[in-house]
Amino acid sequence: MEQVQWADRGQLLQLDTAEGAVQGGCIGVSRLGSVQVAGGFSIWVQLHGSSWVEAKEGKFRLRRGDWIAFEKDSKPNVQADRFGVCVGLTLSGDALREMTRFADRGLYAGRGNMPRRDARIALRLWREAAARLAENPSAVFDAAALRPILLHLAGVQRELAARIPRCPGRSRSRKRQVFGRLQRARLYLEGNCDRVVRISELAELTSFSSWYFSKTFHSLYEESPQAASARMRLEHAADLLTSTSMMIGEVAAASGFDNCCSFARAFRARFGESATRYRSAAASTRAVTAKSGASARKGVERTGT
Repeated sequence: MEQVQWADRGQLLQLDTAEGAVQGGCIGVSRLGSVQVAGGFSIWVQLHGSSWVEAKEGKFRLRRGDWIAFEKDSKPNVQADRFGVCVGLTLSGDALREMTRFADRGLYAGRGNMPRRDARIALRLWREAAARLAENPSAVFDAAALRPILLHLAGVQRELAARIPRCPGRSRSRKRQVFGRLQRARLYLEGNCDRVVRISELAELTSFSSWYFSKTFHSLYEESPQAASARMRLEHAADLLTSTSMMIGEVAAASGFDNCCSFARAFRARFGESATRYRSAAASTRAVTAKSGASARKGVERTGT
């Protein structure tokens, strides 16, 4: 497998980054292109537009500034929309261990959002890494080429990694292992916001017992798996209310609620107002923002003339 690949304008790339193949590579996807990755840890940053991701952990939508990372057996499929640009890195287990040795940091499954400045830095470092890898395509793993971008992404995950000392385990490597498994479970909850996730599913995903998983999850994230699931489902519902024209009942069903009554109670308890009022307030805010932006542009034009 080449170390730098790009899927653009509807092109489909199928990449195998399993052990024994290339240990680290740069991937880009844009304008309805899609990439399927089989094997290898991968981390992605959305630069423009949006992308849809489907993996073992569920389904996700990436918007500008979002990042998402997957474990080696997640097999993510990343597809950009017509304006989307998303860049990523794939790393084998050996490459991740090498990173831990030279920086005493790791990368973990999860998702989040980075400020625009960090996204610009990530793009610049990704381009520099891609250029160096392209100069030496036969190299198995060029640690020096990837080191700057890996350190930057590890810095983006700094708040996540700050939880590692709270994980059970006598050694730092054991704590990191436990943390990685729990992060994957949390990502699974986010990727399945359209239904109620059973504890047994999460325990199986992490290879922990249900009791040990629930206890450790609550200790690490300060909320139970059930509470985290309910919160994420309601946040998903709020996003649907503001980004789609779905009816309230459709939003409730798409967020894993059996009926509108239970959804209405849970939504009001979480956000302090009804779903209908929440949607109206969001629409009013967007209208005011758009009007202010238009006025600012007109003022600039008048000043320029």
